[in-house]
Amino acid sequence: MSTPVQTSPASTMISFARGAPSTDIVDVEGLKQAAVAAFDSDPAGMTGYGTAVGYVPLRRWIAEKHGVPVEHVLVTNGSMQADAFLFDELATPGAAVITERPTYDRTLLGLRNRGADVHLVTLEEDGIAVEEVAGLLEGGLRPTLAHVIPNFQNPAGYTLSLAKRERLLELARRHDLVLFEDDPYVDIRFSGEPLPRMLELDGGAASEHVVYASSFSKTVCPGIRVGYLVGPPALIRKIQVRATNTYIAPNMVAQGTVYAYLQGDRFPAALERVKQALAERVGLLDDALRAHLPQASFRRPEGGYFLWVSLPEGEGHDVARITAEAAARGVAIVPGTDFLLEGGENSFRLAYSAVQPGDVDEGVRRLAEAVEAARP
Repeated sequence: MSTPVQTSPASTMISFARGAPSTDIVDVEGLKQAAVAAFDSDPAGMTGYGTAVGYVPLRRWIAEKHGVPVEHVLVTNGSMQADAFLFDELATPGAAVITERPTYDRTLLGLRNRGADVHLVTLEEDGIAVEEVAGLLEGGLRPTLAHVIPNFQNPAGYTLSLAKRERLLELARRHDLVLFEDDPYVDIRFSGEPLPRMLELDGGAASEHVVYASSFSKTVCPGIRVGYLVGPPALIRKIQVRATNTYIAPNMVAQGTVYAYLQGDRFPAALERVKQALAERVGLLDDALRAHLPQASFRRPEGGYFLWVSLPEGEGHDVARITAEAAARGVAIVPGTDFLLEGGENSFRLAYSAVQPGDVDEGVRRLAEAVEAARP
């Protein structure tokens, strides 16, 4: 899909900071129609409290999508709330938890705020370093949870290989470990071949070692705030009690609108439009980085919103200074230090989902100036 090139003036902020789509690639008209359809078809469901497990037809749709009984599914206000409920259950004070290094900053914040004993494991270009995980487990660590973002990881954009998915499951079975497959980006793949979910590899409905989370924020729109968990029924029942005590029921209007939209005929084309737009933007970002920051290293993702950039080590880069210099030039980035407990001073995350195509090259050009200005 070709987009007319329109460049922002120098005074305009170009943001590579926010992991959200620009409004022009959201099907606003389709969502308006879906909301009306939801109220027309189920006014009682839209206006009532509903149940803590979520809007029942959407819960059933999710269960069918993943090939599990509905008792395995709980629909929440965004996948971050799904994460929070699971962390409340398993990441209790002092509990050992494994996650990737780097990982989503809100994941780190949620785990640390609960007093969990967080063990960060190296993230490689084909996913978490599974033999490093094996070493921790064989060394006596007994984590209650291992958190993994398998597809187009936030912040790095990397994807967990099939071999590593299978190895993680092997380790989970051997050491009775819960794998938290946090997967909000899976359906926005724009190149390469899709890989099976670990939930599927572990038997789907029979899975005992995988809890799966996903979201409609990336495929429908962020403002809809609808996510979900899939897991063993006993665990889902415990989390359902937490959900009841938190809000009685999640947002029925949002969930009913999502369900109506998924049932309509606009969703497939809208999702394809999003993927085409993201593919175009990441291609432009790849070209711009090679042109203006040739010293940087990065891996072009096959989907998702994010790309991780590392500058050469040993040159004294300070990402806090780079971020400030970039902001002074009208460019927003997120420093790598936000996604780590320590380190990351030579790295930053670029989100390309909200940047207009005509602004990508100019944004990276300004960023390159900021990198140069921030040198010691």
